Amino acid sequence: MKQFVAIALLAGGVIAFQTVTAPAATTPCETVLKDLRAAVAKAKLNDADTAKVTELENKGIERCNADDDRRANEFFGQALKIVGK
Repeated sequence: MKQFVAIALLAGGVIAFQTVTAPAATTPCETVLKDLRAAVAKAKLNDADTAKVTELENKGIERCNADDDRRANEFFGQALKIVGK
């Protein structure tokens, strides 16, 4: 009986540990890209800002295509800051 309790507690600890260390869910990069494109369509940017936003968008798309949503969203977030969102 003591072995069963010990194994059950150990198994419960492993499950709890895995739950705590699981990465946080991120917004799909496709959704953030859609939001960025909508914001850019409404914004009035100068040439320098337009070039920087385009560069960040392209980097984000590259990471999004590589299934790296976290990094893609970082690039899209930087572009959204320039746009003013």
